[in-house]
Amino acid sequence: MPKVLRLAGIIRAMHAPPTPEIDRHRSRALATYFSAAALVSIAYIATFTVATLAAPQITGYAGSSGWPSATAVAGTAIAATLLSSVMARRDRRTGLVLGIGIAVVGGALAVGAVMAGSILLLLIASVAVGFGNAAMNLTRYAAADLYPPERKAGALGLVVWGSTIGAVLGPNLVGPAGAIAPSIGLSALAGGFAMALVFLVAALVVALLGPSAPSQPHLDEPKRLAGERVTSSRRLLADLLRRSQGRTALVALITSQLVMTLIMTMTPFHLHAMGHGLETVGFVISAHAFGMFAFSPLSGRLTDRFGANAMVLAGFAVLAAAGLMAAAFPDGGGAGLAIPLFLLGVGWNLGFVAGSSLLASEAPMRDRARLQGASDAVVWTVAALASLGSGLLVAAASYAVLAIVGAGVAVLLAVFVALDRPPARTVEA
Repeated sequence: MPKVLRLAGIIRAMHAPPTPEIDRHRSRALATYFSAAALVSIAYIATFTVATLAAPQITGYAGSSGWPSATAVAGTAIAATLLSSVMARRDRRTGLVLGIGIAVVGGALAVGAVMAGSILLLLIASVAVGFGNAAMNLTRYAAADLYPPERKAGALGLVVWGSTIGAVLGPNLVGPAGAIAPSIGLSALAGGFAMALVFLVAALVVALLGPSAPSQPHLDEPKRLAGERVTSSRRLLADLLRRSQGRTALVALITSQLVMTLIMTMTPFHLHAMGHGLETVGFVISAHAFGMFAFSPLSGRLTDRFGANAMVLAGFAVLAAAGLMAAAFPDGGGAGLAIPLFLLGVGWNLGFVAGSSLLASEAPMRDRARLQGASDAVVWTVAALASLGSGLLVAAASYAVLAIVGAGVAVLLAVFVALDRPPARTVEA
């Protein structure tokens, strides 16, 4: 009976008209999530761009260019589970502060790694920076939790859109930071990492100043009753996969991240190997990251309007087209690769926002933070393997082959989503 009464109270709160207090909390929380996402994305994208070039310079082995990205994504996978548990036990802000705080340490280690020429230290730094990326990604679910079901995708898309600032500024700040670095005693690549560190510190300040607790119980994770057992992450994922919409959500998130990571990871190295400078690398990655985030509010509204399944399929189609276009560019592509890389970002965004919206709706209320963290852990583990494999594939074959493989994965998983429908109900006579 206490459980029933408590559940009824939560439902009444969810459907009650918003009060000025709730509106103020929503505004402050969204501003915090938006600002933190923008600042962390600047740092993370800049770190990824520089680390892809720093690793082969340190090791002398071209295949190592994917190592920092792989370890950063692995760090993101580990952090997704750990930080979501912290958010479930405490609150969203605590997990956000913890993740960005660890990323700040990683940013400082990255500067030292380049100056010392240590690939091990660079990989450790990449893992730590991945914690900031995980925290940034988990805030999209926190934003969705602030609103009723019909507005979740829009709120989620708005926070993802905050990363547009990082998409535009992050890669394009690498060149200027590298030019200024020698004047303060740093190498060009170390200067790029130092710039990323400044933005991570700023993100930490924003997170610390954000709202510390929700003003209404339905705005955050409901607490469990004393003595009530916690459902394991494995059980939560198994229950999710038993439902058609749950499978679509997870496949959408995994495929979008997998295809995007495969192609994007090796693009800076490919351009650099073809003789293009940091400015060209920054321009192409900036166009890609702009495509990833700029249209997030539109993706959220389209998902609310046409349904998540339709937008997942549209995203997979764009990913496939982007891969084929990247493979077809002659002479290394140069700045022209900005076009397929921009489309690669758009395809990722459509699938990622739609899949995240589905997961936000499918997750049981009291287990939502932990299920979202477990799902993100799976997604980022796959992405880590993709980062590692992308370098090996380019070293063994070519960038064009890598892009074609990415397009093929998108097509195959689009077919799976299109055919995976819940069984039709039979009407008894």
